[in-house]
Amino acid sequence: MVAKKKPGPKTDNPMDTMLRVRVDKITLEKLDNSAKELNTSRSEIIRKGIHRIHDDLKK
Repeated sequence: MVAKKKPGPKTDNPMDTMLRVRVDKITLEKLDNSAKELNTSRSEIIRKGIHRIHDDLKK
């Protein structure tokens, strides 16, 4: 029997880990406003922030 393949695009870096965070209302408003302004998701904004902080620490 052949295993069924998952639908969707193949990626070299799958996002298979879920992370939950607690934020206050002001932080959530900032996150939502940023996502709306950049026409992207909350998750993408958070990923970009993590990369930016990491890059700043390496300088």
